[in-house]
Amino acid sequence: MNAVSQVLTAGELGTFRGGSGFPLRYQGKKSGELPFFKVSDMNSEGNELFMTRANNYVSEARRKALGVVRMPKRAIVFAKVGAAVFQERKRILAQDSCIDNNMAAFIADESKLDVRFTYYLLTAFRMSDLVAVGALPSLNGGQLRSIPLLVPKDLVEQRRIAAALADADELIATLERLIAKKQAIKQGMMQELLTGRTRLPGFSAEWNDVLLRELGSFLKGSGVKRDDVRSTGVPCIRYGEIYTVFGDYADRTRSFVSSPIAATALPIRKGDVLFAGSGETKVEIGMCLAYIGEAEAVAGGDIIVLRGAGFNPVFLASLLNTPAIAAQKARKGQGDAVVHINSTALGDLMLKIPRRDEQNAIAAVIQDADRELGVLGARLDKARAIKQGMMQQLLTGRVRLPVEAAA
Repeated sequence: MNAVSQVLTAGELGTFRGGSGFPLRYQGKKSGELPFFKVSDMNSEGNELFMTRANNYVSEARRKALGVVRMPKRAIVFAKVGAAVFQERKRILAQDSCIDNNMAAFIADESKLDVRFTYYLLTAFRMSDLVAVGALPSLNGGQLRSIPLLVPKDLVEQRRIAAALADADELIATLERLIAKKQAIKQGMMQELLTGRTRLPGFSAEWNDVLLRELGSFLKGSGVKRDDVRSTGVPCIRYGEIYTVFGDYADRTRSFVSSPIAATALPIRKGDVLFAGSGETKVEIGMCLAYIGEAEAVAGGDIIVLRGAGFNPVFLASLLNTPAIAAQKARKGQGDAVVHINSTALGDLMLKIPRRDEQNAIAAVIQDADRELGVLGARLDKARAIKQGMMQQLLTGRVRLPVEAAA
């Protein structure tokens, strides 16, 4: 341990307070003197760090009448009961607030702790490790007060560590906002291009109405069970992965099967469009992806494959996953607990599509947008990894920030 740091318990550095009951008849008020936060409010947009938006408010008079604890601004709040404990979310109150009895707050002694530094300390500590196995997940005051915290004695050093981590957080938040913006732009662009409402330069020919069956022939996947999947072997796509793992197209698989299993399965080729033949909801059935990979692969059971040469697979799969076409597929689904769709029903889907050259151009725009999102996603992953490494080094004292020279 560094001589300028000390290990103290959380109870020596601040106070924990539990939240209060919030009678249903007083919930739902959208304005008031005090926000009354519930665990679910930690998921709200804008509450990623500071709790600024609430779905419920109370007056100071009502708070007193209910005997509700008033938590001070800058208290750090978290879930203390239920499965939400395992989500390890910590937030800072942006103003004096109330919290319900599924939450607790840590009020730091600000003569010993910088609040933002404390937030990072508590974020690094897994409170869920304190939960007893087999019991209703809950945290009690004794456990919380005993949490060991390595704290620099100098508040200035705490603030400098917090500032460095806050800079990392800001980079992550900036990238997240940029990705969300680019995704929204892509979604709007696809809605325009895939419906023909907006045309790319150089294209003006009329779009044609076609039935899906006119674009190729349908094949049925078979021979692959869930237990057959392994981490290496022949590439394979399973039907559930179409709506849980992949987007509108894929150039590689996530699953593999042995060669003997692959020999009994349906081979898929570059350019095939794969449909989920079943799902738990009508939204899932008929979702599809274009396989554009070079590697030989096979289709799992309950996959329907459309094979043809008269369409661009990325364009077609993207079009088939749009809300309007998905609604057509949903109306054709059969069953309750498990919903199915067959190739006959898929073949009856009515589409409006352009000529192949315009399909190719639209697909290229979609793939360019996805490549840009992929680059941004990689930058975001790297920024998160860097921040995690900074926390491991700075919050344990293994790395010290250089002292700034006096001006």
